[in-house]
Amino acid sequence: MVNILGLLLFFITVILLLVLSVRVIIFFINKKRFPKKLLIVTLFGVVFVSSIYVYESYFFTFNEIDRQSTQEGPGPIESPTGDYTANAHYELYGGAAGGVNVWVEITNNHEKDHVQIVYYSDAKSEFSMEWKDEDTLSIQNVEPAYPDSNRSIDLEVDKEIYHDNGLACKSLLMKDEYETCYQN
Repeated sequence: MVNILGLLLFFITVILLLVLSVRVIIFFINKKRFPKKLLIVTLFGVVFVSSIYVYESYFFTFNEIDRQSTQEGPGPIESPTGDYTANAHYELYGGAAGGVNVWVEITNNHEKDHVQIVYYSDAKSEFSMEWKDEDTLSIQNVEPAYPDSNRSIDLEVDKEIYHDNGLACKSLLMKDEYETCYQN
């Protein structure tokens, strides 16, 4: 919803900016009245659109995942010592022409309420997870026909996170949840 509103306001602001530019040129050529109200409205639009961009970029959380249209993925997979459980979930987006995102949640079995997303990416045709040791989860997410689309990684679940487009890496709200953030 915020993205649609932001896009609409962006287009309106661009149109206002173009109208303002024409009116300023007319002001300088014909010495007509300066368009103060149009300038104020255009500046308000620029500030508002910029605010939406800053909010989306630096105040990201995984709360916007559409959990209504999800499917269960591989898992649950328990770590060798039983300290953690990994579950993968698929999120459908975009209708018939859309795609699928995948995210991996880690549950700390000693703190049942502590569930943390450590991996989020576009799902490829071959997805799997396995524990390499008690703290390291190996995630394979590849499309064999497209070698550049490999989103596989080994994550130390208490310290590392992967977010395909990097929003989690820039988020001021999430910076205390990990030590290292990886992005594509």
